[in-house]
Parts: sequence; structure tokens; C-alpha cells
Amino acid sequence: MDPEVFEHWMMNGLIVILVGFMGFIVWDLAKKSNAGKFGTMVLFFALGLGVLGFIIKTVVIGSIEGL
Repeated sequence: MDPEVFEHWMMNGLIVILVGFMGFIVWDLAKKSNAGKFGTMVLFFALGLGVLGFIIKTVVIGSIEGL
């Protein structure tokens, strides 16, 4: 396997695992702090914005390099 392809797959896979782990941490934080439904939604919304920013950055860089 080409090292560049391996790095690409590992980067994507490990980022998915990292985001899942961060989701677990946010859920645990919300549960332990008695944040309620609204507080939990706000915490996950903030995490989602961070993930969305990473996805947008990846798409923009890919489109620029594809030109």
C-alpha cells in the first residue's frame, strides 16, 4: 500500500474515532453536571460546529488543490 493512501485512510479513521470520543466526553459532562436537555443540546451544538468547521476546511482545501 502506498504510504500516502495509508496516511489518508488513517487520518480519516482516527478523526472519526476522536470525534466519537469527544462526543462521549460531552455526553458524560452533560450527565454529571445535570445540564438537562437544553444544556446537552447546546454542548453538542458547540461540538457539532467544531466538526462542521473541520469538514468545511477539508472541502475548501480539497477544492483549491483540485484546481
